[in-house]
This record gives sequence, C-alpha cells and structure tokens, in this order.
Amino acid sequence: KLMAQIFDLKFTSKSLQRQARKCEKEEKDQKLKVKKAIEKGNVDGARIYAENAIRKRTEHMNYLRLASRLDAVVSRLDTQAKMQAIGKSMGNIVKSLDSSLATGNLQKMSETMDNFERQFVNMEVQAEFMEGAMAGSTSLSTPETEVNSLMQQVADDYGLEVSVGLPQAAAHAIPAAKEK
Repeated sequence: KLMAQIFDLKFTSKSLQRQARKCEKEEKDQKLKVKKAIEKGNVDGARIYAENAIRKRTEHMNYLRLASRLDAVVSRLDTQAKMQAIGKSMGNIVKSLDSSLATGNLQKMSETMDNFERQFVNMEVQAEFMEGAMAGSTSLSTPETEVNSLMQQVADDYGLEVSVGLPQAAAHAIPAAKEK
C-alpha cells in the first residue's frame, strides 16, 4: 500500500514538472509577443502580453515548488518503507532465534545469532544513512546562502549577471586614511 502511494506521488510530481515546463514555454511565447507588439507600436497589447508572461512565470514557479515538496514527501515515505522492510527482517530473525533457543540446538543458535548480528549492523548502517539523508536533503527550506551560491555559479558559467539579493563585493573601495 505504501509503495502504491509512493508511485502515485512520483507520478504526480512528474506531472507537475511537465506543467511547469509547459508554463515556461508559454511564458517565452508571451515574451515574444511582447517584442512583436512593441515593434508594431502596440503598447497596450505589449502590456497585456507582459502581464500574461508574468502570470505564466508565477505558475511555472508554483508548479516547480509543489513538485519539489512532493519529491521531499516521496523521499520520506520511501525511507519509511525501507525501515518497515528492515523491521520485518529483524522480526523473522527473532522468531528463528526463539525456535533455536527452544530446541537447544547450539549450532543453529550460533548461526541465528550471527545472522541476527549481521542484520542488526546492516539496519544500523541503513538507519544512519537514512537519517543523514533525511536531515540534509528533504528539508523544504534550502538554506538561502546555498541557493544564492548556486545561482551565482550558474550565472558565472553562462556569463550572466544576477543580483537577486546576492552578496556582492564592494565595488567602491574606501580609501584608507594616509598617515602623516
């Protein structure tokens, strides 16, 4: 049941991403119409197309934001499903250990204990990994400094200028007082 929910959420996320791409394309189309309207001297038409472009840009960002949130939920549910599978595996080993203790078979008991220890170590490793992954990657609010850094990196890669609240180095140096 949980895996079906995960599948449905992944499907919905992909659908939202498709909608976001569609809105992005429509935004570009509207911007082109703005350009053509300005070239023809139709300022009122250009204004309408510009408003449409802005609306499509907002829709695009909203779809992307929602898809990102769904991806975070999918990641959490996936972690939960994996932890449930580990729990079931541990339950089977405990049952096997109970039967070994009841029969008094030392060899089988030793094998079961070895298996139990291996599963327990695997469970600890997976749990630590999942906790680390959850703490770092599924946060719905990514630190602003990381976002700004990535935006600046992309802008630098493509030779673009971006100044959306990014900290910039001082363009004007304040002359130091000269000593006499």
